[in-house]
Amino acid sequence: MMSPPKKDNVFRALDRKLGAVAEFTMRQYRTKLSTWVILGVGFIAIFIVVLFYVDSMQQEIEAIDNDGDSMDWDGDGYPTGQERIYGTDPDNPESHPGTFSPPIAPDPPEKWINEDDFDWDLSARGDTTVGYDDDGDCRLADSTQSQKDNNRNNVECDIILDYDEMRGEWSEPNSDRLVDEDPDEEKYAKEAIHRAFLLAIGKMGFVFLLGIFLPLFLATGLIREEMDNSTMHFMLAKPIARRDIFLGRIVGYLGIVWPYVIAMGLIVGLISGFAGPSDGFFRFADLGMWMAIIFATMLATLVYGMLFCALGTLWKHGIVLALPFAAWELGMAILSFNAPSASILRFSVIGWSLNIIDAASLVVWPNMNLFINMGLWGGGHGDGGWWGNSLEGADALSAFASDTGLGISPIATIVVSTFVLLFQALILWLIGSAIFKGKEIE
Repeated sequence: MMSPPKKDNVFRALDRKLGAVAEFTMRQYRTKLSTWVILGVGFIAIFIVVLFYVDSMQQEIEAIDNDGDSMDWDGDGYPTGQERIYGTDPDNPESHPGTFSPPIAPDPPEKWINEDDFDWDLSARGDTTVGYDDDGDCRLADSTQSQKDNNRNNVECDIILDYDEMRGEWSEPNSDRLVDEDPDEEKYAKEAIHRAFLLAIGKMGFVFLLGIFLPLFLATGLIREEMDNSTMHFMLAKPIARRDIFLGRIVGYLGIVWPYVIAMGLIVGLISGFAGPSDGFFRFADLGMWMAIIFATMLATLVYGMLFCALGTLWKHGIVLALPFAAWELGMAILSFNAPSASILRFSVIGWSLNIIDAASLVVWPNMNLFINMGLWGGGHGDGGWWGNSLEGADALSAFASDTGLGISPIATIVVSTFVLLFQALILWLIGSAIFKGKEIE
């Protein structure tokens, strides 16, 4: 015998009604030329930025002598670094390894460029990070015991970096005599530019541009267009509450926007994974960053979609009301780069969305703060202290990288930010539904 059909419960009936409204909304969007124009403009904007990134990854970065030991200051044909190792005077043209028996041939200057690289413990999470003498000129040069331990930490020929917990930053290196770092500029620059690109495209390209641009043009008219075209009567003629219609329209909008965001994230993630610097053929370590970027953008399009749909329901020129909100969010995005702890950021959508990306960057790249400061110091050390211009890419990475500003762990930051964004979406849904319920449909 055939079993009797199951009776609809409240949730099954609601699911069917929402599904019908959402499916109708998606079908409407797929048949509109304006939808594809908007999605196409977003794709072109992101793709142009990606082209600049790919081009930067193909350029060669000039190697620079950061510590000056490739220079022949006394003109005797021997680089300073070689003279220091053999104990001759790099400032005296009569003192050089060529006077030895048998004489020692001079090294080519390029041997003393990029010979050290950064060897500090980048994974260190404690108060100090230590680097050691790579090229040997500290240990082999004519230095006294005290000169080999200028920083007074009972370790010869090393560099100390102290982390200030109160200020949240690394101090200037405290180095023993002739201990320096001469990093590979191309290696550092490619890594710094890659990280800066991911943060820039994630924050300003995905969360801000796509996160606001798509809802502004696709969600503002979700209810208003049907009201103005007098087609809302057909929906209201069905036994569906206005609150459910509002939610169903949002679900339909997300059915278009979210797959688009995911596809864009996967495409750009694949390009950056293959084009970015890596020891292998692909940067698998960045997958966590792209998951965070996609997730943050999806939450942003949800909250902005609720907001702009409510504004469109409130007034037929809802986009005019939406533009000041977009300008406010742009200001909050810029503020988050310079003052991530500012309390006013808690009253924005983008502040919480960017928190997710910043927190994810600290999980994926735990050495971020030290890596930035290494590049800003320039890697050179002379008798007068640390010197040299910042390495290429360090300034850009410093501009786009931020702390989360919440004072909690990165994982906790992601959880809290997600909860706040979902709560904002819930409140805006209730407000938008209330506005829609009070509207007269002509």
